[in-house]
Parts: sequence; structure tokens; C-alpha cells
Amino acid sequence: MGAMDPDMPAVPAASTSPAAAGLGDPVFGRVVTAMVTPFTADGTLDLDTARALARRLVDEQRNDALLVNGTTGESPTTTDAEKRELLETVIDEVGDRAQVIAGVGTFSTAHTIHLAREAVDAGADGLLVVTPYYSRPPQDALVAHFRAVADATDAPIMIYDIPHRAGVPVETATFLAIADHPNIVAVKDAKGQIVASSRVIAETSLAFYAGDDAITLPLLSVGGVGVVGTATHFTGRRMREMIDAFVAGRLDEALALHQALLPVMTGVFATQGVMLVKAGLDHQGFPVGGVRGPLLAASADEASRFARLLDAADL
Repeated sequence: MGAMDPDMPAVPAASTSPAAAGLGDPVFGRVVTAMVTPFTADGTLDLDTARALARRLVDEQRNDALLVNGTTGESPTTTDAEKRELLETVIDEVGDRAQVIAGVGTFSTAHTIHLAREAVDAGADGLLVVTPYYSRPPQDALVAHFRAVADATDAPIMIYDIPHRAGVPVETATFLAIADHPNIVAVKDAKGQIVASSRVIAETSLAFYAGDDAITLPLLSVGGVGVVGTATHFTGRRMREMIDAFVAGRLDEALALHQALLPVMTGVFATQGVMLVKAGLDHQGFPVGGVRGPLLAASADEASRFARLLDAADL
């Protein structure tokens, strides 16, 4: 073998541990669940069950943080007052041992800022801000929206990129344009474009969380830090094991856990996710009530199929 060219840059030694490659900072921890909102039989908030569910997710399912008032929390159908009451309840119950993130995103910049300030006043540790939906704002308008919300409080913000719900994606250039804002620190990535996500991860300090449970391991492989999950109502402990195995460089173990959990991670979205989470919790003897319109309870067949997936995965 010839001598190394002195002008050629040295190639870093390979490492089997992803941790050695410098994964991003998990600002909200590794495992976060977008918590469903429990309701009583008459459709009002069930705050006692919300407390019990928060304890279950933090103490049994090993969540580092909980997201309340997100899509899985049926935020489109809860009032501003209910959002605050639920947030305060969850913070009171588990805020001493887990972060609590408040979903505040709406299709209105002014209303989003109002909810952001309310959430910070209630004690939220962070804010989730989804792409404004329905009006389909162009990318420069998204930059202005996200910056306006980030300017409104000192809370750390996670941007939620979910184009199949919002109608428009947060483009790579838009992420690069907002990444310098000190309060914009993370992304909940439900776009499913791993190459685009990889570029933003490489060129910014934004912490990327999988917004679709099944892409958690692929996203970790390009520098993601964790998951904001739906199936994690059931898989939280084992998702923690999977992520810990990956970070420690035990890649075969991480892959085996990913494959074992995959039927549940995809099956929870066989219909609208909150419908099956509530059906699955009921199956496990932890009823959290029904859903608000326009959603309907999962059909008997849908609930039965998801229950079989939970049982087969030993969850």
C-alpha cells in the first residue's frame, strides 16, 4: 500500500456506535407520547382518568415527555379552556418527572400565539406548532408564521411537519430559514422523506423526532433523536429499549425490536389513530372514554384486529 497523500484529509475511523457519530440533542427526551384526551360518558373532560393515563405513560411506559392537546388528543374538538385545564392537570400529575409539551398550532397565527402564551402561563415545558392547515400558506408565509409564534414566548418549540394533514409540507429551505431562531429547537417529522430530513439534520441543530412511529429507527440512522408516538401508548417501554440499543450500537437488537413492533406501529393507523388507541386501551382494561365528532368509535372489527396485534406483540 502506498503512502498516504499528505494533502488528502484523514478519514475518521469507523465506529459501530451511533453515539460516537454525534446524535443530536434529545431536548425533549427520547420517547414522547401524543396522549389521547379521556372523556366521560357525557363527552366532558375526564381529568381523573387523564391523571391516571399520564402516570401510566410516564411510570410504566417510560416516557420522557408527554404531548397534550395534539391531534391524538383531539385538539380540533376541545375548547381553549379545556386545553388549559387538561394541560394543568397533566403538569400537576407528572410534571415533576417528565416534560409536558402543549400542542398549540392552529390555522391562525393570532390564535396560535394566544394558545402558546396560555400554555406557557400554565407551565408547559415546550410547544408543538403544526403547519397551518386548510389555507395552504406558501413557504415564505410559513417562515413568518413560525417566527411570529417563536417570538411570542421564551418556550422551546417543536415544529410539526405533517403535509398529509396540513396540506403543505415544510420545505427543506424553510427549515433552514427558521433553524437559527433560538426558540425553534425540534421537529416532529411525519413527512416520510428521509433524505430531506437527513439534510436538515446535517445542516442545522434541530432535533428530529419521528412523527410516525414506524420511521423511528430509520430516522435515528440519519441523526434523529427519538419519537413522538401514537402507538407508544402501548409500545413505549420497548421503543425505549429499541432507541437505547441503537444509541449503544447494538444494531441487531434495535432492528429486532423494530421488526417485532412494526405490526402495532402501522396497525394503529389502520383507521384514525386516536380511535384505535382508545379501543386498544379499552382492550387492555384501561378505558378512556369515547371520541368527539366528527370521529366515531372504532368498529368492532377494527378494534378486534388491533387488539389481536397488541396481544401478538405481547403488549
